[in-house]
Amino acid sequence: MINIHSKTLKDLEFPSVCAQVSALCTTEKGKERALALKPKKSNRKTLVALHQTHEYVNSKVQESAIPNHGFDPIDSELRMLHIEETVLETNSFRKLGGISETVNTHLRFFKKHGEIYPNLTMLVQETEYTTAIVDAINQVIDRFGEIKDDASPLLKQTRQQINIVKGRINSSFASALSTYSSHGYLDDIRETVVDNVRVLAVQAMHRRKVKGSILGNSKTGSIVYIQPEATMHNQRELNNLVYEENEEIKRIRKELTERIRPYRELLADYQVLLAKIDVISAKAKYAEKINAVLPKITKEREIDFKEAYHPLLYVTNQRKGEKTYPQDIKLDENNRIIVISGPNAGGKSITLKTVGLLQVMLQSGLLIPVHEYSRFCFFDKILTDIGDNQSIENHLSTYSYRLKNMNYFLRKCDDKTLFLIDEFGTGSDPELGGALAETFLEVFHERGGYGIITTHYANLKMMANETEAIVNANMLFDARTLQPLFKLHVGEAGSSFTFEVAQKNGIPYSLINRSKKKVERGKIRFDKSIADLQKERSKLAKTTSSLKNQEQEAIKQQKELDQVNARIQQKLESYQELYDSNQRMIYLGQKLDDLAEKFFYDKNKKKLVGEMVKVVQIENSKRQKQSIKEKRIEKAKERKVQQEAQQKVQVIRKKKQEEKKQQEKVEAAKPKVTIKIGDRVRLPDGRAVGTVDSIDKGKATVDYGMFTTKVDVDQLEFVQKGKS
Repeated sequence: MINIHSKTLKDLEFPSVCAQVSALCTTEKGKERALALKPKKSNRKTLVALHQTHEYVNSKVQESAIPNHGFDPIDSELRMLHIEETVLETNSFRKLGGISETVNTHLRFFKKHGEIYPNLTMLVQETEYTTAIVDAINQVIDRFGEIKDDASPLLKQTRQQINIVKGRINSSFASALSTYSSHGYLDDIRETVVDNVRVLAVQAMHRRKVKGSILGNSKTGSIVYIQPEATMHNQRELNNLVYEENEEIKRIRKELTERIRPYRELLADYQVLLAKIDVISAKAKYAEKINAVLPKITKEREIDFKEAYHPLLYVTNQRKGEKTYPQDIKLDENNRIIVISGPNAGGKSITLKTVGLLQVMLQSGLLIPVHEYSRFCFFDKILTDIGDNQSIENHLSTYSYRLKNMNYFLRKCDDKTLFLIDEFGTGSDPELGGALAETFLEVFHERGGYGIITTHYANLKMMANETEAIVNANMLFDARTLQPLFKLHVGEAGSSFTFEVAQKNGIPYSLINRSKKKVERGKIRFDKSIADLQKERSKLAKTTSSLKNQEQEAIKQQKELDQVNARIQQKLESYQELYDSNQRMIYLGQKLDDLAEKFFYDKNKKKLVGEMVKVVQIENSKRQKQSIKEKRIEKAKERKVQQEAQQKVQVIRKKKQEEKKQQEKVEAAKPKVTIKIGDRVRLPDGRAVGTVDSIDKGKATVDYGMFTTKVDVDQLEFVQKGKS
């Protein structure tokens, strides 16, 4: 049974991840469920949830996309349906019909595409499919959410009568409007509407001349609003019909409510199902946002992070345009516990939180930002002690609180536990606190727990160096600048660089030297040795990186040389073929010339023809017979070669045209220089440079030394300013 404490989720900032997922939901119910995400209670449920999210991510590349799952919450409607004799509003029926139709669409879709989405199909397969709700609502409500005219015979008849009466009202009103307007009794606006009744806008001085009922007047009192007497009788009839219409609508809504009421439990299930799908959809969107994948899930006790990112840090840095550094971390039977040491601000805590947060996300059904070849197992318990946990309410100091936490760890830790402790053992006397921390670590190790701790204590580094299945690690620093590289290196303890960092930050060397004297020489030598090792490793890493870059550059150059050699070899073969062909043509030409010379002297046609036939037979004996199909293939190859050559020519021409346009843009962008007498100039694309002797009416006389010529000033290109 998996049980991960809410404190662990808070320590690892899992609620912040849930908030980011919630923001990607499209429904309010989905947002609520996303905020309440937590690790599943069993490994089977976790695997199903992970594969559901994975299938939803992959649906983007499938031909059959998953239908839209949006819906309006129906909580108030469900409460009403649980109370007898209640009647739903017309808009409520539209919401119920919409949610029912949306679920039916998903049930039909996953039934058809169950092989592509097996885990999502499992989610909906227990849900009842019925069209009864939609059919009942569609009989009464139209697509605009209004009661249909033919919802009942009485409603249809009543509405027909209403339309007739409205027609009579409009006719009688138009007649009165025309009559009183011709008499000049009406104001310029002529008519208006008061309490949904059309009225005449009568000038106050003529109000007694207009028969009807006064329904109001303007603010100034200059206009009186009168309903004509001719429309009053019809209006009373209309009011009665509208009342009857409303009563019939109430009866229809009550009847429809009673038809829907037996489905209230099913509708509640529908809402839960669509909210679950909304959360899965939001998980898929979040996975795309952080480049998350489903890693390999193994039954073996191991965690193998490859290129793992902290999701919250990744999103923040992405927004700021800053780089996020991935980590490679591995825990297995041989290295169950990692002790990370090194200076502050090097990324120890972020590395610790990355491991915990990704593990919690995975066990909550969320895909994680790692390389797809990463491997994970599930833990029954994840224990964390991160940050300053001083308890003001319980009057506990930081160390007292941490001791209570360690006591909880000692009770819960076993071989299915992952523990994460930041700044292990701090808060008390360094030697005494370090000794107690070492004992705790021994117990965690004996019980087979997996974990990562960060510390500055030398005794814990020594213990990791001497104990099987516990390994030292450090966050790499640049040896010269002492800037963090945010890269975890497993196998060596890290120096705190205490004195080096102090010196870098301007602390006088005399004070640092005095401080060194207050510390045991052995401890200083030990820390210095670690620092030297880290510096050497930093240099080695740089050298390795440089050599790798040189190797890549050499490989690139070798590939380019191979391509050049291949092209040269191809050209040589082409030239050889051309040479052989030309030699054969020369030989035939010489043979033909000899025959022509013989014929010139002896005029023996028969002998000439015989000799020529012999030459042709000899040449044909050298030819290889080809079938019609082979000839076609050869011609096709020739055409292909010609087409490729033409394409290359077109590409070269296009490139030259683009370069010419670019050059023209550059030339156009250059500031125009006014050419004056004595300036050195030349014609575009010309090499000869001359001197401007005179300028007259836009033409310049240019002296090239050997000759002079007149050219338009606009055609000249400035080279050098003349001597004044």
